[in-house]
Amino acid sequence: MTAPAPYVPLTAETIERLRAALGPDAVSTDADTLDAASRDASTEVHRPEAVVRAVSARQVADLLRLAAGLRFAVTPRGAGTGLAAGALAVHGGVVLDLSGMNRILAVDPANLLAVVEPGVVVAELRRAAAEQGMFYPPDPASLDTATLGGTAATNAGGPACVKYGVTRHYVLGLEVVLPSGEIVTAGVATRKGVVGYDLAQLLVGSEGTLGVITRLWLRLVPLPEATRARVAVFPSLGAAMNTVAAVMAAGVTPSAVEFLDSRCLALVGDMLPLNPPPPPGAALLLLETDGSAEAAGQDMERVAAVCAAQGALHQIPAPDEERRAALWNVRRQVSLRIHDAAPIYVPEDVVLPLARIAAFVEVLPGLEQRHGLTIYAFGHAGDGNIHINISAPLGVEDAVEACITELLRLVVAMGGTMSGEHGIGRAKQRFLPLELPPASMALQRALKDTFDPGLILNPGKVFA
Repeated sequence: MTAPAPYVPLTAETIERLRAALGPDAVSTDADTLDAASRDASTEVHRPEAVVRAVSARQVADLLRLAAGLRFAVTPRGAGTGLAAGALAVHGGVVLDLSGMNRILAVDPANLLAVVEPGVVVAELRRAAAEQGMFYPPDPASLDTATLGGTAATNAGGPACVKYGVTRHYVLGLEVVLPSGEIVTAGVATRKGVVGYDLAQLLVGSEGTLGVITRLWLRLVPLPEATRARVAVFPSLGAAMNTVAAVMAAGVTPSAVEFLDSRCLALVGDMLPLNPPPPPGAALLLLETDGSAEAAGQDMERVAAVCAAQGALHQIPAPDEERRAALWNVRRQVSLRIHDAAPIYVPEDVVLPLARIAAFVEVLPGLEQRHGLTIYAFGHAGDGNIHINISAPLGVEDAVEACITELLRLVVAMGGTMSGEHGIGRAKQRFLPLELPPASMALQRALKDTFDPGLILNPGKVFA
């Protein structure tokens, strides 16, 4: 990768050129705006020199042309919900706020298609699609705030991906502004297409390092008629994981399979009617089925029978939407309560082969003891995506770093990957050589160099 010249700080003259090109209301340098753009959902803080709030692809193109000519960095940003510091201005320059590009341009039931701008919030598209009997399945935990551009940039998943897949499976095409300022389209608006390289799928998951997404063509599916949910508590995580395998073997494809380990269950157990309380080491599964009302109900009956046969200590059904929402609230409270448990909170996002999840979680107590930390594990049991949350008091940052390094080495050694849906960003950049061999690193750096030879777009992330 070609080493770029040093980035040039924004001067008063540069700010005026930005305002002249983009409009006076598009550029902000006030302290409150810069402070807000200096943080995301990670623990890092990087302050930009200006924030540009774009409302059109043309503004994005004009900004990137100026950045290429004047040598300042541009960091794309959606809602700032990322956990990998991927939307922070590590090299100063401009944060490009795309939240104002928030129009749903079309929901087309005839072609099972939606056309949206990147600032549309995931939940808003889901609601608009549902009004026309359509369904957009990807459901990251922050779906009420996360934007579709940001979720495409990180290839976000969520609980529904066990049945429906991740964001990549729903992106048919993209409009993208390249670092040169050129506006291009990639992909197709049809179900199939093999003309040239699949640039759309390359751009999905590239974390804003290759281009800025300004429009998305997204696949929709028919809205399921009904959804059924159930919580089951097991004496151990191994028993819970065996149940997941047994459910799949019974011919049921759940629309969600979430798990909480014993530490997580202890945090939120007060929100569930568990009498008697589960024993130490117990684990929880939250399972859903969907489809027609008859099919969803029959599948959930089979799930309940499998859970009973596998030794479930408790089963809590949710036969209506209110009780289903209550069960999901228990699941969502886990992260909040972990975050409040200690001053240092580091969320990791790893994926293991399904058959290795229980063995992996069994080694976590030893990892805790060696480093003097507390580790919580929960996540998407149906696809092996485990959220490892490390909490610790202040002053033990070196122990946290050593723990993360050992943890990620173990994940890779067990055939897993170090990030399932949060991305690499800046937070995991230093760990890439643990998983990617030198030849792969060199090839991917060359791709970055080809798209962005000046390294102006989201520098300091992933491969730059």
